[in-house]
Amino acid sequence: MFTDKTLLITGGTGSFGNAVLRRFLDSDLREIRIFSRDEKKQDDMRKKYNSPKLKFYIGDVRDYQSVLGAVRGADFVYHAAALKQVPSCEFHPLEAVKTNVLGTENVLEAAINCGLQRVVVLSTDKAVYPINAMGISKAMMEKVAVAKSRSAGGTVINVTRYGNVMCSRGSVIPLFTQQIRAGQPITITDPAMTRFMMTLDDAVDLVLYAFEHGQPGEIFVQKAPAATIDVLTQALTGLLGKPEHEVRVIGTRHGEKLYEALLSREEMAAAQDLGGYYRVPPDLRDLNYGKFVEQGEVRISEAVDYNSHNTSRLDVEGMQALLMKLRFMQATLRGEVVEAEE
Repeated sequence: MFTDKTLLITGGTGSFGNAVLRRFLDSDLREIRIFSRDEKKQDDMRKKYNSPKLKFYIGDVRDYQSVLGAVRGADFVYHAAALKQVPSCEFHPLEAVKTNVLGTENVLEAAINCGLQRVVVLSTDKAVYPINAMGISKAMMEKVAVAKSRSAGGTVINVTRYGNVMCSRGSVIPLFTQQIRAGQPITITDPAMTRFMMTLDDAVDLVLYAFEHGQPGEIFVQKAPAATIDVLTQALTGLLGKPEHEVRVIGTRHGEKLYEALLSREEMAAAQDLGGYYRVPPDLRDLNYGKFVEQGEVRISEAVDYNSHNTSRLDVEGMQALLMKLRFMQATLRGEVVEAEE
C-alpha cells in the first residue's frame, strides 16, 4: 500500500507526527510531507531526522490555498492538526471551530479535489457527549468527515477516535514528573477522575488499522484500559522513588468531565467488535425523514456506552508497567530532562 507513495501529515510537528516518522521514515514511502504553521519545530525536525525523504510545508489548515499546495501530488493524508487544549478552547471557542471544523473541511476538500486515495482524521474521546468547546469542535469535525465521505468519489475518508495519549504535548504526566522533580506538590483536579490510557504507538496503530481496513465514513476506536488520576499519581511517585510526595487537589478545570467515553450508547448499538477495535459504520439513511419517524432502533435502548469508568481498570502496578513503555519515562529514570514524547 505504501510503496513509492507520498504521505502528508497535517500538524506533523506534534507528538503524533513524530511518532509516525519513527515508524515510517525507513519504510518504502517515497516521501513524507510535514505540514504545520510552526517553522521552529519544522527546523528542529529537519535537523533531527536529516532525511531527504522528508519535505516541509509551512501553512495553516485554516487557509485552503496553503493546504492545497501541500496536498497536491500526495496519495494519503493523516489529519492531526488541531487545537486540543481544553481550557484554551473554552476561552477561545471560535478559534477551535476555525481550526478543528473549518480546517478539516479545507483538508478534506483539497484531498477530494486532488484525487487522493485515503484520508484518516484524528479525533478524541471528548467528541462523545461533548461538554467543552474542544470536544464540541471535534464532534463537528467528525460530522464533517462522515458527511464528506458520502460524496468523496474515490477518496476514502475515515475517523479514528482515541483517549488520553500519555506524554503527548500538554498532557499531565510530564507536568506531574516536573512537579515531583522540583519538589513541588502534584496538582490534581479530582483523584476519582478516570481517563483512557494509550501510548503514542497505540495511536499510530489505530490510524494504521483504519488506513488498511476502513470503508468510507467509518469511525474506528481502539479498546484501551483506563486509570484514575489517583492511581496515575501513585504509579508516578512510586517509579520516581517519592511515594510520600505531596498531592494537592485543586478541583476540576474548565470543561473537564469525571470520565470520558470513546463510544456513545447509540454508536455501541451499531458498532462491530473487531477484537482490539470497534468499527462504527456511517448512518447511510437519506433525507427521507419518514424513515426516521417510522423505523426505530430497538438496540439503542439496550446499549451501554464505552467509557473510562466501565472499561478495564489499571491498578498501580499495571499503570507503572504501561508508564515504563514510554520513552519519556525511561529517559526520566535515567536522569535525563525531557518535556514530552517527541
